[in-house]
Order: sequence, then structure tokens, then C-alpha cells
Amino acid sequence: MDPRVVVNPRQAQELLTAVTYVGQRGRGRRLMALFACMSYAALRPAEAVGLRLQDCHLPKSGWGRLTIDVSRPEVNTQWTDSDHAHEERGLKHRGRQDVRPVPIPPELVKILREHIAEYGTAKDGCIFSSERGGVVASTAYTEVWQAARLLAFAPAQVASPLAKRPYDLQHAAVSLWLNAGVPAPDVAERAGHSVDVLLRVYAKCIDGQQEIANKRIGDALAA
Repeated sequence: MDPRVVVNPRQAQELLTAVTYVGQRGRGRRLMALFACMSYAALRPAEAVGLRLQDCHLPKSGWGRLTIDVSRPEVNTQWTDSDHAHEERGLKHRGRQDVRPVPIPPELVKILREHIAEYGTAKDGCIFSSERGGVVASTAYTEVWQAARLLAFAPAQVASPLAKRPYDLQHAAVSLWLNAGVPAPDVAERAGHSVDVLLRVYAKCIDGQQEIANKRIGDALAA
């Protein structure tokens, strides 16, 4: 993974704010909580799209929890057993019946509670839906994301790989947890990775590791 795509917490917040200003009839505002799930809970886009009310524990105060067991990736209809562009699947790298509990901070709990109060849920219980009640298409949230980058970033940042895709919010969340000193097995469990993949993919994004390694090598040379 290219470490240049990873935003810091301030940049992530600026992007979420910018999303709410995108589009007519509150188009971006309707999607802000979806992006927040990627940023605060490290959900993949297809997992956020498939999030249902029954999957959420959202207390009035303190930390909440998401129980992730469904992913709704967008696929070509000719490769599915139905005519729908989104196919319901199990979690990536896991069995169909596996679930992944993800603790979520009070900030995301508040965002989700406000989203549900304003927009309700779709007929199938999904928290996020289009204005017509359908599944949120990847083209829709990608267009909003690109417009938000133009609002939140300076021209040089817009031209860079920084948060180029919504998926990069998951990378930012995982990097933040690792930099905060959360043990790798716990981070892997929350993000739905194996520890091996986590450390192999995110090793270059752990802030300060190069300085620590240099000090250890210097100490060894001086011994």
C-alpha cells in the first residue's frame, strides 16, 4: 500500500465536513455517515453499504459496536444469480457465517444516531440508501468523494494520491490504530485482516518506526 494515500485525523475530518457541502438536495450530506464508517471503524466500502440497523449498538453515551457479517460489493449483473448490481456476500477473507465485532468511538455513534434520525432506514433495514431507497452505488459515493477532495484539499493535495479513493479511509483508520500503539492482533480483528497481512501491508505507514530502527542500529554499532 502506498503510504501517500493515508490522511491524518485532521484531514479526515475536513473531508467528512466537505462531503456535507457536495451536491444538490443534500446528496453529500446523506452519504457523510457512510464515509465516517470507513474513517472511524475501518469498514470497507461494500461493508458500509451493507450495514443494517440490527448490526449497530448505538448507546446514548460512550463507545458503541458494529457487528459486521455482510458485504454488498457491486458486481456485473451477468456474473450474479440475480439481476441486482449488488450481491450480498460474507466478509472478505472469512467464512460466510463469520462475524466481525468492531468497537466504535462516541464520535461515530453520534454520527450514526443523527443519520438514522434524519433519514431512517431502507426497507431491507440498511442504514444507507439512495434517495429512492435503493442500494448506494459506487459511482454515486465516488463522485461525492472526488468533489469533497476538491473542497477540502489544496491543489497540490488534490493532484496527489492522498485519499484518492473512499477505500483509503480504511487505510487511514488502520494506520491510526497502529500508530496509537493498539496491538496488531486487535487491529487485525477490528479491520478484518490477518496479522500477517496487516503488518506486511501497513508496516510502512507506522509513524516513527524508521527512527526507532535507526536508534537501535546506532546503539548496536556503538556497543
